[in-house]
Amino acid sequence: MEERHSVEAHLNELLCKWRRILRLEESWDVKLEIVMDSSFHKTGDFKVDCTDKKAILLLNGANPKQENLEEVIVHELLHLKLYPLDQVTESLITANYEEGSGAYSFAYTQFMVTLEVTVEELTKCFLLEFGEDREMSFGRCEKQKSFNELYDGLNNIQ
Repeated sequence: MEERHSVEAHLNELLCKWRRILRLEESWDVKLEIVMDSSFHKTGDFKVDCTDKKAILLLNGANPKQENLEEVIVHELLHLKLYPLDQVTESLITANYEEGSGAYSFAYTQFMVTLEVTVEELTKCFLLEFGEDREMSFGRCEKQKSFNELYDGLNNIQ
């Protein structure tokens, strides 16, 4: 129990550090919550109240998919930093495409993929410059098929 408290205290210190670096101290109230529920499948997530500018950063304490939780904290805080842009873009997609249509699905998917790639790239930049733990997590990558495995069973083009 004492070890868990120590880990949680360190994660809260990292949260404070990164809120300062990302200039979120004055704009958002953020609380850290360690989720010990095995049905929580994400490594990190947010609950957001835009009206009150409050957010709860959820970190998976039961089965995180990444080793570097500092990376997850930075990643999630960058989502919070970009939240206004996220909301405007989602509103534009909703206003211009019928939900459930192919065009809506395409626009929404492209936006979400681009958002995740952008947030992850920014996370790497900030971690390499200011991170305590500068090792990138390869947890998701390690579970992917290798390049050769992707082509197993395909017919030869010739």
